[in-house]
Amino acid sequence: MKTFKFNFYFLFLLTILVSGSCSLARRIQVHVINMLSSGFPMTLHCQSHDNDLGQSIVDDGEQVNWNFRVNFWGTTLFYCDVKWDSNNSYHFIAYDADRDHRRCRSECWWMISKEGLLYGYNQESEYWELVPFTNA
Repeated sequence: MKTFKFNFYFLFLLTILVSGSCSLARRIQVHVINMLSSGFPMTLHCQSHDNDLGQSIVDDGEQVNWNFRVNFWGTTLFYCDVKWDSNNSYHFIAYDADRDHRRCRSECWWMISKEGLLYGYNQESEYWELVPFTNA
């Protein structure tokens, strides 16, 4: 009888995860927008522990995007290095499951502004927030 209960609960949890009803199984779309203006392209290289998305040249006014599912353990982390001239090279966390499970319920929006500042859109508050770049 105990084996039956265990199998039932295991199958129930597995069904929830596979169906996407659990927040850990949800699909997240990340967007990084170049709003540097004046025609400045930027170089963007994003990756997680498991996935290297490669390097992209993002023209002014354009964006790069990708999607993924949060892993079972809720530890998904994507980070990016961005550079737009020889003097400006920065690092930021594009998605951290601990930090972003509310802020980025389905989409994470990032914008590099003409002042060279990083802004992230908070889906919960519906505001763009200034986010400091981090050290690599």
